[in-house]
This record gives sequence, C-alpha cells and structure tokens, in this order.
Amino acid sequence: MQERFNTFTVLIAKLGRTIRRIKTEEMQEFDLKSTQVSCLYHLYLHGQLTSKQLADECDEDKAAVSRSLEYLENNGYIYTVKDATRRYKRPLDLTEKGREVAARISKKIEGYLSIANQGISDEDRLVMYKTLSTISENLQNACEHDE
Repeated sequence: MQERFNTFTVLIAKLGRTIRRIKTEEMQEFDLKSTQVSCLYHLYLHGQLTSKQLADECDEDKAAVSRSLEYLENNGYIYTVKDATRRYKRPLDLTEKGREVAARISKKIEGYLSIANQGISDEDRLVMYKTLSTISENLQNACEHDE
C-alpha cells in the first residue's frame, strides 16, 4: 500500500512540475502567465464565456481569473460583450490579437499532447482519464468529508 501511494504521488507531482515547466518555457514568447494562457485557450475552444465559466473551465480561483482577465482586456487580447447588465455576467470574447495568440497557443498544446500520447492507445487513454477523474473526485469528497 505504501509503495502504491509513493508511486502515485511521485508520478502526479512529476507530471505537475513538467506541465508547469512547459507552460513557463513555451509560453514565455507570449509574455503571459499560466492563468492568462488558460483563459485565452478556453475562449478559443469554446467561444464567448463569462468570467465564472472561465474560472470553472480553467479550474482556477475566481480572483486569479479576474486578475488575468483584467490584464488580457487591458492589453487587447479580449473584450467584454455588452449584452448583460452586470459585468460579471457579461460574456468575454477574443479580439483579433487574442485569436491569433490563442491559435498559436492551441497549436503548441496540440504538439505536446501528441508527444504525450505516443505509445498510448485511444482506449488506454480513455481508461486513464476516467481513472484519474474518479481518483480526483474520490479524494475531493474525502477532503470535504473531513472538514
């Protein structure tokens, strides 16, 4: 049991560090932070989203997403669609500049996903994602139960 725990935690930590390193190194050319990159990427994938929807998609703290969105809007990557009364309910969308950068980010992500998926069948990948989702949900439920 202890060996299983060690293997699991070491592999998850290693994946996390590698992903952070890729985000840091590869996204340097865009001079954007990780959360800003995630916001652009999800707007590119899904089209218009509210700040709450983006926070959910990025699985990030709403305050961090809010700061990222402020930066992205102030620097011409996104704009607020003016069709809702309250600012936080207004959808956000990419500007032309944002669309161009998001397309380049998406292409880089696709490249890394292609590398990561080498030697893994579609069936094995689906089982892995399903298993990781179940583990994540189980651990979240355990943490909430302990509170």
